[in-house]
Amino acid sequence: MFQVIDGGVTSAKGFKAANTAAGIKYTGRDDMAMIVSDSPCRSAGTYTKNVVKAAPVQFDRMRTDNTADIHAIVVNAGIANACTGMEGLKCCRLTADKAAELLDVRTDSILVASTGVIGMQLPMEKLEAGIDAMVPKLSSDREAGHAAAKAIMTTDTRPKECAVTFEIDGKTCTIGGMTKGAGMIHPNMGTMLCFITTDCEIEKWALLEALKTSVKDSFNMISVDGDTSTNDTCIILSNGQAKNKIVTKDSEEYGIFLEALQYLTKSLARQMAADGEGASHLLEVHVKNASSDENARILAKSVITSNLTKAAIYGRDANWGRILCALGYSGVNFDPERVDLYFESVNGKLKIIENGVATDYSEEKATQILSAEEVICTCDMKDGSADATAWGCDLTYDYVKINADYRS
Repeated sequence: MFQVIDGGVTSAKGFKAANTAAGIKYTGRDDMAMIVSDSPCRSAGTYTKNVVKAAPVQFDRMRTDNTADIHAIVVNAGIANACTGMEGLKCCRLTADKAAELLDVRTDSILVASTGVIGMQLPMEKLEAGIDAMVPKLSSDREAGHAAAKAIMTTDTRPKECAVTFEIDGKTCTIGGMTKGAGMIHPNMGTMLCFITTDCEIEKWALLEALKTSVKDSFNMISVDGDTSTNDTCIILSNGQAKNKIVTKDSEEYGIFLEALQYLTKSLARQMAADGEGASHLLEVHVKNASSDENARILAKSVITSNLTKAAIYGRDANWGRILCALGYSGVNFDPERVDLYFESVNGKLKIIENGVATDYSEEKATQILSAEEVICTCDMKDGSADATAWGCDLTYDYVKINADYRS
């Protein structure tokens, strides 16, 4: 069992954070953050499946896969350091060198991450000045973690954080995390940028397995616009400062850790979907009684990625034909004449179709249900016992406006 607490990346013992306004692209707001552990960490990461990978993704993957101890992550917003060639990788190395020097740790124990416009080179003098400014400000305070989460935002309207505690071997352990991402969200690995910290003592391969398992049903089950970013990165650091008996993949305690991590990643994923660019509704699609777990996931994601469905949700229009259509072209074989469909929100619940045919539902009541900020669509396939949930958002005029002038 776990307990949700108010917190983020500084909630776990031994982790500090800082932020600053380096002026990398934005003016009048913070655009850099650091996460630092007092002691070396085991690390694990999942990264974008896009063939076009940003320099930080290439840089970090080598380090999380091959370096025993990680001490810190340096993050910038505004410029993605993607499609920047050898110069981009050099910027990663120089950033790590600068942070390592000031923190008095090995340079290969530093990770870097970037988010923002593709194709621009990072201004290293501003980046290095930002590190100079952040190191003296490092703090384990709750506010430091919150400020760091705000500093890495791009088109996000709010920071996204979560923290949970749980007991292992009589010791209280904590997992905290922060994520950013509102557009170019259609991950097949993790998310735009996500950083998770824990003081739980857990072996590296158990940490990686837990992260991959958690990502599959959280960050891999969200979509805002169907675009997979060049910079998708999800990293977890474990410093073991809770002093619990080490968690291994085969231990009973692994299930406790995994349950807590799965809650955290689902919470962060849901927050991302709710804050999709221009979004006015969170759309949760629950597929139940599908023929297999994989088919349930495919069906749920097919609905949340349907632009016609997203537009209907924006218009508060119970156009169930678009949802049944999205299920139908998902590639999963099922009997459409057995499907039931429900809409639900704080304003009530309605069965819209039964056995593939519309019920005698009230359009007025359906519109009222769809007017809530969070809408749940349940698709009962009556084809097995597998369930899956995916999260997305509506498609609004503001999405087009935001992305029409993103570089300006």
